[in-house]
Amino acid sequence: MNSQRAAKEATVEDIKERFNRSKSIIFADYQGMNVQRAGMLRRRLRDNGVEMKVSKNTLTRIAVKEIGLEDAIPYLAEATACFYGLEDPVAPAKTLDTFFKEYRLNLAIRGGVVEGKVVGPEGIATLINLPSREVLLAQVLGTLNAPLTGLMNVMQGNARNLVYALEALRKKRAGED
Repeated sequence: MNSQRAAKEATVEDIKERFNRSKSIIFADYQGMNVQRAGMLRRRLRDNGVEMKVSKNTLTRIAVKEIGLEDAIPYLAEATACFYGLEDPVAPAKTLDTFFKEYRLNLAIRGGVVEGKVVGPEGIATLINLPSREVLLAQVLGTLNAPLTGLMNVMQGNARNLVYALEALRKKRAGED
């Protein structure tokens, strides 16, 4: 009995450690996936810096309570897998969504924790719809660059008008001679 308790305590500590080092955690259904698809999902997740871990909901609830994220407990129902985003907080949600759509899996993303805040399915859907990091950076740079581009166009317009005026004056004088 002692060894079982020690193993469960070690699992709770492992879950807490994963929660603490992850930028996001997604809670999703995984039942109905065969072993081959589960292996394919794990590979794709690993390529995107995401870990998948299935543990007993009771142990996950204990870990969540000890961390202080009690609001996440309602999302830990039935068979739940935790997907830990270690580098990019958006990667788990986007990877799961893409995989579920690609293989037409009717599995639910229940909720999760993003940057230490518990979010429901709506919050995860918002993450899924976010543009990629590169697109967001390009949008920010475009926004920062717009005033400079406008100023440059205005300054070029004045120089262009001066050139047009001088050319018209030259043509007029050439016609008078």
